[in-house]
This record gives sequence, C-alpha cells and structure tokens, in this order.
Amino acid sequence: MQKINKNVVLALLSLTSLVFLLFQLYYYKFYLSQKNGAVFSKLRGRQSGQDSTRWHVVRKFLGLISSHNIPVYLIDPLILGLVDKDIEHIRGSSDGPSPECKYFCAPRDFTTFALLDKTWKHEAGLFRTAEKMGFQWLKIINKDPRLDGMDDLSGVEIPLHYIFKLASHAIHLVVFYERSGNYLWHGPLRLKQHMDRKFVPFRKLHFGRYPGAYEKPELLLVSIDDLKVQIPKNPSSFLEEMSHSRFLECRYREARAFFQLYPDDASLDAVEFRKKAKSLLHLAALTLNNLGVKFWLSSGTCLGWYRQCNVIPHSKDVDLGVFIRDYKADIIPAFQKAGLPLKHKFGKVEDSLELSFQGEDDMKLDIFFFYEEDDHIWNGGTQAKSGKKFKYLFPKFTLCWTEFVELRVHVPCETLQYIEANYGPDWKVPVKTWDWKSSPSNVQYNGVWPVDEWDDVIQIY
Repeated sequence: MQKINKNVVLALLSLTSLVFLLFQLYYYKFYLSQKNGAVFSKLRGRQSGQDSTRWHVVRKFLGLISSHNIPVYLIDPLILGLVDKDIEHIRGSSDGPSPECKYFCAPRDFTTFALLDKTWKHEAGLFRTAEKMGFQWLKIINKDPRLDGMDDLSGVEIPLHYIFKLASHAIHLVVFYERSGNYLWHGPLRLKQHMDRKFVPFRKLHFGRYPGAYEKPELLLVSIDDLKVQIPKNPSSFLEEMSHSRFLECRYREARAFFQLYPDDASLDAVEFRKKAKSLLHLAALTLNNLGVKFWLSSGTCLGWYRQCNVIPHSKDVDLGVFIRDYKADIIPAFQKAGLPLKHKFGKVEDSLELSFQGEDDMKLDIFFFYEEDDHIWNGGTQAKSGKKFKYLFPKFTLCWTEFVELRVHVPCETLQYIEANYGPDWKVPVKTWDWKSSPSNVQYNGVWPVDEWDDVIQIY
C-alpha cells in the first residue's frame, strides 16, 4: 500500500478550509447582508464595522430616494454640528474620495432627513423598493391641523414621519408642510396603539416630540463622506432655529366650546376691528422682525389666541411683549417710518419701559418690555396723571411658535400660567370693563416716579 504524504494531506486540508472560508464570506456579503444591511462601506480609513454600517445605510437610503426623484435634505443635528465646524472646507472641497468617514460614521441611532410634502406623493412605489433593498419601514400619520377651523374640525390624516430601518441603524424622514404664515411646519410623532414601540428607540429622536416651525431654508448641495447630499446653507442658523422651534396649535375645540357659552360678536364693527387688528399685527411683526427683535403675543391679544383663536373685538388694541434685553433704540423710528406714530412712551430702559403706537383710527399697538428676576418676570405700567408706577408679575416662561391671523408669531409656551397670572382663574369669562391699574390678578403698586424725571418717563404725543 502506497504511503500517504502528510504534507500533501495538510496542504489539501488547508486549501479546503480556505475555499470554505471564502464561500462563507461570499455568501454573507451577497445574501445575508442584503437582508440585514450589514455591509461594510468601501470608504478608506480605519472604521469599525458598526461605524461603516451607518454610512452604508445612509448611502443606501440616498440611493432609494434618488431612484424615486425625491428631494430630501439633511437636518440631523449631530451631523450638522460636525459639518458646521468644517463648513468652509466642505463648501470648497472637490468631489475626490474622502480619506476617512468622519461625519456619517459618527455614533448615533438615527440619521435625520427632511422632505417637503408638496415635492412628492407616490409613496407606495417607494415602500416596495425599500423592502427589496432590505429596509423595514414605519409610517406615522396624524390629523392635518391646517384643515382645522371654527366651522370644521377635520379628521383628515396626513403622513408626518417615516422611519426606514436597516440592520442596526435607522433613517428618520421628517415631513414638512407649508402653512399660511409662509413657514414650514412638522407635526409630532405619536404612535398608534397597534404600532411596535420597540421598532426603534423613539425616545432618542431629535424631531417629533413636539411640533416644530421653521423658516424655509436655503439649501446647499455638498459632498460629505463621498455622499452627495443637500444641507441648510447655514447649518449653525438651522441648529439655533431648531432649539427654539416648538410649535403650539390654536385650541379650536376649546374655542368652539367658548363660543357656545358666549356667542361670537359678528357685528360689522367687530369684523372691521379684527381686520384692522390683523393688519396692525402683520405690520408690527414685519417691523420687529426686520430689526431682529423677538416678541410675543401678550395681554389681551394672547388671551384672544388662547381662549377663542381670534382677536377679542372689545380689546381695542394689539398687545406685544418684548424682553428688555432685546430692546433696540431703532424701534421707535422704525415704527414711525412704517406709518405708526408714537402715542406715548412710559418708563425708561432700566425700569418699566412701555411704548404705544397709534394705528388706524382709534386702534393702538402697545409694546410691553419685560424684566427678568431670579424667580419671576415682570413688566411695568405708569399712570400719566399721578406718576404712579405699577408692576405685573409673571412666572418664568419660554417662547413657542404658533399661527395667529395667518402669521407665525411667538406666545409663551406655558400659556395657561401666563394667562392665569394676568387674568386669574376666571380668564374663560369675558370681561368688557377692564381697569389696567386694578383688574389684573398680578398687579402690584410700585411707587411713584420722581417729579424731576417726569419729562423723561411720561411722554405723551
């Protein structure tokens, strides 16, 4: 019997093992990885498998939406924060290959993109293609607030968010809608009862906990980690806007209940007043926005928005609030240039400043300046005849966006506390006789202006 060469046997065994190993790698890459998305990127540079999987999922998603001609743009705050630090380099870089995966490989559970609703309507085909590419998807819908009104509380639902999951990473696609105040809005992410709450870690999402309102961004096409993607032209401005984007809807159901108890004033005088108030508010917003002065609906104007989604006809004015830190000396000349002469100026920048501008006919615009203390915020009032000072105390509050008379404006996020501080627990009951010196629940006597300061702190025109 011929003697077997041990070296030949070892060589054959090694070759067989190598072939089997190569087969396993081939099978994993071209079969299993297509199902679970765990393909490593071909980017140069040393990256872990998990890091490159994130890049791969983004690349695959961009290919998906490109095949359906869907224009999306990147709004992921983590990636935009990294991009913003290198924005000049990214803007000027060529399309050559990146030496490493710096942005899309950053550790995170999601990558977030935005989609304008009016630019795309054919979702069924997208979902079929997504499934063929290995994506699992989830669609979140909710009621369209743009169709709500005093006459109709619409039940029409619209898509607000999409989640596309592949392997251990997910794409969050936020749907933005244009609203009548010429801004973009996205809705909240609220899961229906039948939805899988473990589909992705929803609590880690950056968009969706609250509705948000944004300016329409100017977009820039750039190459990031060898991927072509659109981003806001000024990432830092978008990130700043995002941090103050929370949006509150008008409470139409509560307003309808209010009008069932207290029928709305539909007289010609009331209709005309509301028309003038809307025009005055739009002009005031344009003037202050051009100056970069942040403001919010205050006093009776805020009450009208919160209680009845409209201007209170017997209020006779438009009331705005401004933090004193945002005061600018250009405010008075800017309003005068806009055709609103100064009616009176009470107080001074250091204490109890209040401006009033004369609008059309007997309507006026009041701007109250607010001062921050350690545990409260206040604005002042002055009685012209006696020089007496008054102070109105409010709990601390932050600002949210809302839509009011077809305008995007700020209101206190903690609106109920703000309203109750000013109007007390009976704020739901209309009061047509109002004394600003004694009626508010939060008014305090605050001394008297020294007589020698009256020429400066009590100016009536």
